[in-house]
Parts: sequence; C-alpha cells; structure tokens
Amino acid sequence: MGCVRLHCLWIILTGAILSCSPAAGAELRGLSEWIRPDPFGGVVASDREGARWLDRVHLNVARGGYASFQFVITAKEGETTDVALQFPLPVDLYREWFHLSAHGGQYQPDALIPIPPRFNARMPEAANRIAGQNTQAFWVDVWIPADAIPQIYRGSVQLTAPTGTKVLPLELNVRHATIPDRDAVTLDNNSYGTSWLLEQYPETLAKLRQGQGGEDEVFHLIHEYHRIFYDHRGTFHQLGYGHAGKVGPEFAPELSGVGRQKHIASWARFDRHYGPLLDGSAFRASRRGPRPIPFAYLPVNPDWPASFLWWGEPGYEAEFVNVLSEMERHFREKGWTSTEFEVFFNHKKRYKGFSWDGDEIRFASDNEFLKEYARLMKKAVPADSPVHLVMRADTSWTMEHQFSDLKDIVRFWVAGEGMLSWYPGAIPALKHRGDRVWTYGGTPATQEISTAITLNPLRSWISGVDGFVRWLTVSPGPDPWFNFEGGRETLVYPGERFGVAGPLPAIRLKLQRNCLQDLALLESAAATHPRTELQEHIVQLFNHTRLADWSNSRPSMADGRPLDWTNNDIEDALKPFEARFSNLDPGSWQRVREYVLEISQ
Repeated sequence: MGCVRLHCLWIILTGAILSCSPAAGAELRGLSEWIRPDPFGGVVASDREGARWLDRVHLNVARGGYASFQFVITAKEGETTDVALQFPLPVDLYREWFHLSAHGGQYQPDALIPIPPRFNARMPEAANRIAGQNTQAFWVDVWIPADAIPQIYRGSVQLTAPTGTKVLPLELNVRHATIPDRDAVTLDNNSYGTSWLLEQYPETLAKLRQGQGGEDEVFHLIHEYHRIFYDHRGTFHQLGYGHAGKVGPEFAPELSGVGRQKHIASWARFDRHYGPLLDGSAFRASRRGPRPIPFAYLPVNPDWPASFLWWGEPGYEAEFVNVLSEMERHFREKGWTSTEFEVFFNHKKRYKGFSWDGDEIRFASDNEFLKEYARLMKKAVPADSPVHLVMRADTSWTMEHQFSDLKDIVRFWVAGEGMLSWYPGAIPALKHRGDRVWTYGGTPATQEISTAITLNPLRSWISGVDGFVRWLTVSPGPDPWFNFEGGRETLVYPGERFGVAGPLPAIRLKLQRNCLQDLALLESAAATHPRTELQEHIVQLFNHTRLADWSNSRPSMADGRPLDWTNNDIEDALKPFEARFSNLDPGSWQRVREYVLEISQ
C-alpha cells in the first residue's frame, strides 16, 4: 500500500509531459529538483525518463532543513521579463549556469549563481553565450526552521512580460518531522593545498601574487570553502603538504631549533587559519548554527616536524615528540577538543619523495613505519588528553592484511569503497573494536543521471560505514564555463567571475545535501523500525533491488597476492557489483524521500 501511495504522490508532483517547443509568449514552468533542464526548452538526456513540467510546485517537507525545486523561463530572443519570487519562509534563489561539455558539445546546468528574489531575465542570457538559447533555469532553496509551524505554506513565482503575466503557485506542506542535526553518514569533501586558490581567484589574491601579503584573503577563502560544505551538511578536508613532505606555511606553526631544542616558535599564522574553524566561530552565520569542524589533517608527515634524513636517529624522535607534544598542549589550552586531528601519510614511493608508501600501502613491510609513528605519538600525547589525535590510513590493496596487522595502531580507516565490499565482515569487526570507518570514491559527472549523486551516501548507510570521501571536490578545470570537463573533481565553482569572493555551489552539491537530510531522518526512524526491514524497503524503492544485492562477494583474485594485481584486474572484479546500481531513474530518491516522510510522522 505504501508504494502505491508514493506513486500517486509522484504523479501529483509532476504535472504535464515536457514539451521542447516554446509557446508564442514567455512561459513559466516548474521542475522537480531531479530533472535538470537544458537551455533550449528541454531536459538533459540523462534525466528525461518520466520528466514532467510542473504547473504548480507542491512539496512535502520536514522541518530543520531545505526543500528545493526549479523553475524555468522560456521566451523569444530579445524578450525581457520581470520575475518575482515570494514565499513566507527564508528563500535562496540562484541562476543556473549551463556548462558546455568538452566532450560531446552538450549543455548541462550545474553552477549556481546567487540572485535577488526579484530580477529581470532576457533571452539569451548574455553571460552564458549560448547561441539559440530560449530557456533560463533557476534553482530555489527554501529553508524550513526546526521550529516552523507544521502547515501548508504558500507563495508564488510571478513572471511579467509584454505578452502578459504568468504565475507558478508554490506550496510546501511542512510536516511535524524534524531532521536531526547529526548526520547518518559523514560526507567528506577533500582537497589539497592552496595553489588552486591562486589559480581560481587571481583578482582576489592579486596582492599575494605580487608578494604584498594577502594572507587574510587566503584565510577568508579557506573559511568560505569550509562554510559552503558545512552549510550543505558536509565536511571539508584540506591537506597541507605535498608528496615530498613540503608543508604550506598556512597549515603548520612556525618551528625553530634542532634536536631536543626544536620547538614551535609561533602559532600566529596557524591560529589565524584554524582558530575560527576549531572554535566554530567561522560558522556563526550559518543556519545550522556554529560548531567546530569535526576533522582536520595535521601537517605531520615524514619530513615534518623532523627531517626524514634523520629517520631512525634519536634526534628525529626528539624533534617529533617535542613538536607534537607542544601541539597537543596548545590545542588543549585553546579548548580545541571537539575535532579529530589526523596524522595521515599521503605519499607513495613512486612519487620519489620517500622510500615507503604511506597512502594505500601495497607492501606489507611499509606498515612498520606506521607502527613506529604510533609509538612516537603515544610518547608525545598524554593518555588522558582531551585532545583527539588519531592515526588515519587510506587503504586499498592490502586492506585485509592491514586491518589485522595495524589493530590498535590505526583507528581511522578510509577504504576504497569497491574493494571494501569484498570483505563484508570487515566493517562490523572494525566498528566493534572502536575504529572509525569511511570509504572513498569519486563524484558523478554532470552527464550522469541526477540521482547518481545519492548512490554513495545511501550505499554507505546500507553498509554501515561512518562516512564517504569524495577525494577531490574543488577542481572544476581551467575553463568550467565554456569548455567543461564534466565536474568529476568538483562540487563547487569559483565565484570571482560573478563578483563573489568565495565558492558557488553546484546543483549536485544541493542534491547531495538533500539526500543527507533524508538519510538523517531515516536513521532517526531506524530507532523505532527494524533496520533490516527498513533497508530492504528503501533499496526496493531506490532501484528495485533486494538488500542482498547491496552486498558483494569475495572475488578469487582476493586470495592471491596484492603485488600481482593490476588496476585493470580490480576494475574487472568490481564491474558485476557496480552493474547492480546502473538502473537509476530521476525518481529514485524522491520515492525514498516520500517513504521516509511517511514513516517519520
């Protein structure tokens, strides 16, 4: 009965079948968040299945989160329209940028440019430079406070053109359910260093380029990136050193002395960078409220704070222990006790910086280095310290061996999502002994179906891991505006082109946030519903599978030596499992959402 009811709700939401032919006068239509339009009055190829225009927008929503939809304006060339959005709850409005793909020459909307609730639109949109454009799309986020009165809220989008006035009615049915603050799955967004900031914000950081300072602008941008991911229910990791151990000065305190006299000479730059993040004040203006970042990479690597030239010597140990001890003491005195500070080794020997792998260890003997660093950490940090310093390891090739060999050494595992599926008993075993377990992978490209962005978060919740890392999320490519590379390495765009000194969100980031809201509500419902039965129903709604389909089996190659594997072997072994998730449709997550709302009342 529940599925039939949900199907009816989806039909009510949709409305008329999409038409790609513009009417004689300017037209105003709505769209679900999951149906991405193109600039010519149609829909991108991947989202066309079951696509419908909305002649009104009616959404069922929970409190304490966002609800999203789109509207599009179709008009003749040169026709100017006045548009006004009115709603009794807080609203954020964005113009969608249509990216021209470097492969295939197709347009997909993704970057979102903030605009006021009343504006003028003219076809074609001059900045986007699209020949023959007759349609512009807009994204709407409605914020529903946790204390909002459960009822139907009404508003409208009104378009006024020389040919007349069109109105798109808006209705939000706010339910009693409230989205928990705590996420069911941590969605982590990863990046490296700050050189990309100089490339993406040349005007903002002009002083720094000219050697005239500008550090405050760098810290502002860094905080803006933390804020945008935080506002979208994610976290942001920024690794501050390179594969050969060189640390960016903004990521580490200044050091002085050698051997037993080595110490931290100044915290000034480090505290300007990290202070607002570690005390939460950087997020004071967020609708989610201020809170400290939950995770942060330390600058610790084989060449910092001690030179790897002296590895194994008493001086190396003295320098490492001295500095790490000072860091623990400083963090404790500052009250920075809500963040997990990660000692994480990101190098590989093939990069020729160091003689051993720290990241995705393939040679079992390299584990000995991690054991030695764990010994040094234990010597540096008091056992009863309220500061959380943890050794993190990103693992793939030898994960099965590492899970046993590095027990009580590594307490934070980030494992390749596909390969971890070969060892279904590993996740409960690791969590039982108190380890944190995340998986990692890439980001769906804009050419893929909209609901692809929900697969990794849902798979994480089903498997029981604590989080998922999108390994690079701030690299849109040298020209994302007119020669787009697909967005597999970004969920944000530099705002400088549009006068914004910070990042712009992607549509995919919004969809991911909305998925995470639903998962938080789903996890809350799991407290009163049998989890396995709940999961069984969720996967059936999502892509018509059984819960058993979401578990992989151990391939025969896993019984061989990892040193004999190739990347192609791994990809081939994973293909049958990944094929089970290739049948998504644009309604996949909407069906899940309506069910979650239904059981959360």
